[in-house]
Amino acid sequence: MAVITLTTDFGTRDPYVAEMKGVILSITRDVYVVDITHEVAPHDILEGALTLEAAAPRFPAATIHVAVVDPGVGTARRALAVAARDQMFVGPDNGLFTPFLDDPRLRAFELSAAEFRGTAVSRTFHGRDIFAPAAAHLARGVEPARLGSPVTDPVRLAWPEVRVSEGRVGGAVVHVDRFGNLVTSIHADAIASLGSGVAVRVAGKLLPLVRTYGDLGRGEPGALLGSSNRLEIAVNAGSAARALKAGRGTAVVVSRTSSAGWRARRRT
Repeated sequence: MAVITLTTDFGTRDPYVAEMKGVILSITRDVYVVDITHEVAPHDILEGALTLEAAAPRFPAATIHVAVVDPGVGTARRALAVAARDQMFVGPDNGLFTPFLDDPRLRAFELSAAEFRGTAVSRTFHGRDIFAPAAAHLARGVEPARLGSPVTDPVRLAWPEVRVSEGRVGGAVVHVDRFGNLVTSIHADAIASLGSGVAVRVAGKLLPLVRTYGDLGRGEPGALLGSSNRLEIAVNAGSAARALKAGRGTAVVVSRTSSAGWRARRRT
């Protein structure tokens, strides 16, 4: 059975998600539809891309990921099907699929073939009328190349950079999750390059790098490697975003420090 996932900024109050599912099931019932989330912040393409980056690798090969965070709906922006990392991604060509575009086997196609769209295409709801039908036809075994002409220049987001220098890694907060944890642009491998004995500076505070939330006292801030292998800033049983008055774009620096030096700084 094919798997189709849905990631949107639609929320669940309105019928939009149900309409997409209805279209998919009208084309094929031999499919398992999984909601990744419909709570991406409205129009926040970067948050949508980060959501896919974290979730998509957990799904089996050949999964079809439909993502709709689409402030440009109805404009000249293209609609795409992207084959990358043994999975398919269907949605607007606005950078949502940036985390997967470095695959050397990448293939992308514009969703232009009328036979694989809805009979009427709304200017404001391509999730229902273009992306959901394309995903359903892919699930039925339609080859991606039949959906439209090849695309060699899919849009890429200005992905958050990490700056590495001797004894120091710099990045920034890229996302605040529902617990108030600050997810950063810094990956585990960059931190590993510093060796043991590091501390993290954010919002004017120097924080320890710990293994998990419980290594911190209640209400105490610290840094750790989260489940997506990105550095996160957290407060045990609290919100790091609120406690540190930090959010997307806040600078984060990881640097080497001796354990003795760290203890001395913590006593001051």
